[in-house]
Amino acid sequence: MKHDPAHRRALILMIIAPTLWSIAGVVTRNLSPELQAHGRFEITFWRSLFAAVFVGGFLALVRRNLAGALRRAGVAGIVSGCMWATMFICFMLALTLTSTANTLIVLAVAPLLTTLLAWIVLQAPIPGRTWTAVAIAMAGIVWMFAGSLRIESPASVLGMLIAFGAPLASAINVVLLKKRGHAVDLIPAVFIGGLISSGLMLPLALPFIARPLDLLLLAVLGFFQLGLPCMLLVIAARRLSATEVALLALLEVLLGPLWAWLGAGEEPATTTLIGGALVLGALVLNELAGTRARAIAGARSG
Repeated sequence: MKHDPAHRRALILMIIAPTLWSIAGVVTRNLSPELQAHGRFEITFWRSLFAAVFVGGFLALVRRNLAGALRRAGVAGIVSGCMWATMFICFMLALTLTSTANTLIVLAVAPLLTTLLAWIVLQAPIPGRTWTAVAIAMAGIVWMFAGSLRIESPASVLGMLIAFGAPLASAINVVLLKKRGHAVDLIPAVFIGGLISSGLMLPLALPFIARPLDLLLLAVLGFFQLGLPCMLLVIAARRLSATEVALLALLEVLLGPLWAWLGAGEEPATTTLIGGALVLGALVLNELAGTRARAIAGARSG
């Protein structure tokens, strides 16, 4: 069976990205109790700002042309940047109003929204195996967290509505990356998103209460949990389908409880393990079926 090296590299990058995203919980647990309790807006501000610094530094020092990169990104870069900012903000705002479980269940609709939008905008044919993988993955996420689902107040409902902004923005962003990413470098959009997010959060973050150790941990989050993996997603999206990107991004939800178990001793519930197995199975089967389909298509064209 022939393998596409470019697709395999993109697949590796898209596995690394959610793996890095998933460390957020473990790192956040080491922030000062005061910041964890009262500083969600400040956490979002610093995390977004450090992400912008990381990506901007890459463009300025490695690409050696930050201004040129931003100019070439154009309107697509601004739109993508707004979508990144929406994702950065909605997740944290949702957590201030509703539970983590409620938020993650809402985020589970991202592959479905992405698949539908790609089908409409890109007119991309969606194989039956992909629809099946999306359905299984969504069911697995719901199974993981359904036992913790609580709608206790109007604020909780509002939180879930705000959380919906994250998968919606993600779907728009991934489809935009597929539509324009081959012609335009959209890594600068991550920088733009970080600036927009930090700018909007700044008034809500004041007065700052983060300690020096907090700032160090927030820099780790901004650099390696947000800036770097978002850049990797942009690169991977050039070779992967929109649905592949959205499905593989669910690894973040799958790995989060694992790091909490290994790093904080929080043993996952049986439902979490079963749901996680469903999600992982859907991802693996979709990639294996896709690899086989590409090999068959290559053999016929060759």
